[in-house]
Amino acid sequence: MNIRVLTLAHSPDPDDAFMFYGMASGKVDCRGFKFEHILQDIQTLNERATRGELDISAISFHAYPYVCDKYALLPCGASMGDGYGPIIVSKQMFKPEDLKKVKIAVPGTMTSAFLALQLYLDTPARELNYIVVPFDKIFDVVREGKADAGLIIHEGQLTFKTEGLVVCEDLGLWWKQQNNGLPLPLGGNVIHKRIPPVERKAIAEIIKESIQFGLSHREEAVKYALQFGRGLDNKLADRFIGMYVNNWTLDYGDKGRESINLFLTKGANRGFVPKISGLEFVV
Repeated sequence: MNIRVLTLAHSPDPDDAFMFYGMASGKVDCRGFKFEHILQDIQTLNERATRGELDISAISFHAYPYVCDKYALLPCGASMGDGYGPIIVSKQMFKPEDLKKVKIAVPGTMTSAFLALQLYLDTPARELNYIVVPFDKIFDVVREGKADAGLIIHEGQLTFKTEGLVVCEDLGLWWKQQNNGLPLPLGGNVIHKRIPPVERKAIAEIIKESIQFGLSHREEAVKYALQFGRGLDNKLADRFIGMYVNNWTLDYGDKGRESINLFLTKGANRGFVPKISGLEFVV
């Protein structure tokens, strides 16, 4: 049998590792496909997706308008902030009007966190004073005074208290309060349209089975994912994974799709992202 080799890219984080554990461990039937796992930070993956380099990739929803000509969304694999999400931290409490003026360290201009920041401050990127810093260095940059505030993603949302910093805003909570209880859409998985539709459907099913395997074999999947949890013990890693791998991840549902549409529509209406005709999912 011919083996079809495809690139599968995702962040080196415990939630993504948990999601793909079933596939990486060989405990899920990959049906004649071989997946080359590529682990890179989300900003890099967003940039690579704009060039169409990857077969399957995690991306920020912020990046979707820039790649929708090349990629379709897989119907599973979403990370949604349901009342929590990226946080803005600093040594002191800043109000929104202050954050429009101070220097903010951000993890990438195509991250959903950065689009959420622009929506929260109702200010386009060109009018913000920001610097781009690797996501795992932002705490250091803020503590050292190289930036006044930092936009924190990934496990830093749980470990910020040990950094001696305060939270100026939780953007996931803000979004939910402002938008009728909808979750903040952060990231999803896309598949290149050069892959035939019948294969896209099969791959979507494999990935969903991998997510379900992790949820059904939580202890072993968390143990595997822990190696990617910077500064997380088993309890915190399990909590973080539970935040971002859950029922939203298995299926967006109507509310999940509504939230992505709203997020990108609000961004487009403010000129923060290009307008798109709609979301294209693998069916």
